Formats: sequence, C-alpha cells, structure tokens
Amino acid sequence: MTFDTDQPMRAASATLSPIAQAALYRGRRERVLAAMRGAGGGVAIIATAPERTRNADVEHAYRFDSSFYYLSGFAEPDALLVLDARHGVGSSTLFCRPKHPEREVWDGFRYGPEAARDAFGFDAAYAVDDIDAQIPALLANAPAVYYPFEASTDLSGRLRGWLDGVRAKRRAGVSVPPTTIDLNVIVDEMRLFKDAHELDLMRSAARISADAHRRAMRATRPGVSEYELEAELLYEFRRRGASGPAYGSIVAAGINACTLHYPAGDAIAREGDLILIDAACEFGGYAADITRTYPANGRYTPAQRELYDIVLAAQSAALDAIRIGARYDAMQQAATRVLAQGLRDTGILAADRYGSVDDIIAAGAHSRFTIHSTGHWLGLDVHDCGRYRETRAALPPDAAADDAPPPWRTLQANMTLTVEPGLYIRPADDVPQAYWGIGIRIEDDVAVTEHGCELLTRDVPVRADEIEALMRDR
Repeated sequence: MTFDTDQPMRAASATLSPIAQAALYRGRRERVLAAMRGAGGGVAIIATAPERTRNADVEHAYRFDSSFYYLSGFAEPDALLVLDARHGVGSSTLFCRPKHPEREVWDGFRYGPEAARDAFGFDAAYAVDDIDAQIPALLANAPAVYYPFEASTDLSGRLRGWLDGVRAKRRAGVSVPPTTIDLNVIVDEMRLFKDAHELDLMRSAARISADAHRRAMRATRPGVSEYELEAELLYEFRRRGASGPAYGSIVAAGINACTLHYPAGDAIAREGDLILIDAACEFGGYAADITRTYPANGRYTPAQRELYDIVLAAQSAALDAIRIGARYDAMQQAATRVLAQGLRDTGILAADRYGSVDDIIAAGAHSRFTIHSTGHWLGLDVHDCGRYRETRAALPPDAAADDAPPPWRTLQANMTLTVEPGLYIRPADDVPQAYWGIGIRIEDDVAVTEHGCELLTRDVPVRADEIEALMRDR
C-alpha cells in the first residue's frame, strides 16, 4: 500500500531539488550554530506551533511556527529542534512524530524520523515520544541554553522539567546550564534578510495576491456584499496554489473602511461607497500584504479622488525614500509630510486653526486621520520579526542618553517591508462633510535593492484612472 506523500508545504520546495532543500535549511542551522559558538556555545531548543482545537473534535487548520520552519523546513506538528554548539561545528537533532500507518490513513503522510533526517539534512532524528528521555542528556553540562523567550508556555514548562532532570544528577557531577539566552535575537536578525529562494516565494505570493485583487475589483458593483468579495479573494488564492490567506482578510464597504482591522462582514456595497480590501495570500510559508481602495460603482467621486491621490502621493514619496543606508523611518517622515499637506489643502485640518504643515506635524494633529505607521517588515509572518531600531550595543560611546530611544536602523539589501499610508475620515463637526466616512489605504510590498527598492505587488492597478479602467472593462 502506498501513501500520497504531498505535504502542506510542497509548493514551497517545488523550485528546489531535494538536495538543495536539505542544504538550504542545514545552512541556516549552521549559521545559528556559528553564532552560538561565537557567544561561548550552548544548546538551543525550538518547538513548532501546537495544533489547536477549534471546537469539539475539530482542529484549526495547522500552521507551523515560523522560526522553527525557517530553520528546519519541517511542516508537521509535534516537532522540536535541538541545536548543540558544544562540539566541532555543532549538530542538529529533530524530534518528530513516528511513522504510524493507521493514523496516516486518517490524517495524512508523516515523514517519520529517518526520512525527515535525510530530507531536511539533520544530523539525527528521533521520535517525539523519546523527547523527555533525550533532552536532559543533551542539556547536561551545556554552558547556556537558548530558546525563544516568547515561546509557548508549554515549551517553557517542559524546559523547566528537563532542567530539573539535569539537576537531579548534580551529585554525579552533571551541571545545569547557568545561562538562558533568547534564541530570537539570533534567528530574528537572520529572518530579516531574505535569500534568493525566499524572495522568489514572496514574488509568487505577491503575484497571486495581486490577481486576487483584480478578480475582486471585477466582481465589485453596488449591491455586492463584503463576504462575496472575500470569497472571490479566497477562491483565487487556493486556485493558484497558495495555502490560503496570510491573515484575516479585510473587506470594508463605506464607513467600515475607517475601522483598521475590520473583518469581512455582511455589509452591502452601496452606490457611492468605496471598498477597502486589505488581503493577500501565503505561499510557501511567505506572506504578501496588499491593500487597494476603489469605488463600488467604478468611478471615484471628486472628494474620494482628491483623498485617494493624496494617499497615493504619500506612498510614492515613501517609496522614493527607501534605499540602502536610509533610516527605516525615512519613509514614514516622507509620507507624513504629504498626508499633512493634503489634510491642510483640503481644509480637513484648516490652516487658520492648525497653521503650517510643520505646525501640524509638530502638534501631531494629522495622527487623528492617519492613525497607523507607514509600514512593517514582511516575510514568514505578515508582521515579520526584526528590530526597527539599532541596539544600544551598536551605538558609539557618545550616543544619546540612555533614556532616549536608539535611532532607527538603516535599510539594507534584501530587507522586505510594506509601504501603506492611509487616511481615515470619520464624521466630525470640524471636518468638511464631503469627506465624511472616507477611508483609504494603499499598500504594496517591496524588497530593498542596490538601486532603491523592487516593487513586488504592482501587478494590481494602483492609480485611480487605472482602477477605473479595469472596472469599466470588466
């Protein structure tokens, strides 16, 4: 009898040969081991995410822990990775579910330890059932134990139990690791810089997501419901081989667009409404993140077009600010100035009350309508890991006082991030009524390059006239 060996992440490895796949993940683990050796050695433990019950005996769709997957390539639940940096170049050991023909009939293929070891380049692999017997021996006499400090309480509790098992042997001359170190400090920094394979996966996620937005635009008209448009997005994601949405899709009609994390509901798009869609897929574990705002009837009103062009100009200014060596917040400052100028020009922030653009920014008057920052890191997580500011240790001795925040870090090649300015005008007595209830966000994904940035998500129209043309020709 044979089993289908397709894995949930097969699309991720489709562009890599088995040998290249094993080498990719082994190379990442070796970089972590090298960093650990440079800090004095030790043992690192990282677990994947647990399966979670939705209700009764129904499980949520499983999704691995991002950092665990980044280092292992292993997408099954009930798995744990141990990196031992004490001897030579170090070693990596996987604990995973054993082969189980009966359970595989119900739940699908399992690699099992031996096949997983060979497929993903581990030095050793054991059944997860052996973990409580094996881990204390691996931790014994280690100079430090590394684990993600933001790990689940289950891993933290089990780690305490394993360390207690080591302490029980102290009379035999066995010592407990005297130091605990946050593994995220190493792995987060690695994940911030994307390699060629990661960038290819992100381009694929971007293309699929852009096509889904185009599909939703063509399906939009007065009378359509938010959930119908969400269905168009989800159909395109899965039809094109994505695992599903990278995050809960935001499909907001009319004033609902002024709620930042509004989930797709059952509101009906009316004549004259804008539709804000913030949605994208996950492909090979990597997220895209796209937002477009467009008219339900295919034509922006003058007030909608005025604000839309302001937000688009703000995004353009932010994109122009992205280059190697620029501070991360340069795009925020560039976008903020354009948005503040637009709010002043439209009278939403009246000049006779709020003064110049500099006055508006200094007082933070614009933040009532801009609300969120201009972007975030993107990768295996839609709000990906990585520091936004320099560390204290990296600053020169004459840096600012300790109570001042460190400067924003500088952009470098192969960082990936979103650029997403927005304006959200809720009804208020001091706001011109023509703009009431208009929420606009425009979001694209970029990779920092030697020549500025690569736009990953422009396969979906962004200029107002392009959007109107697409909707007119549907």
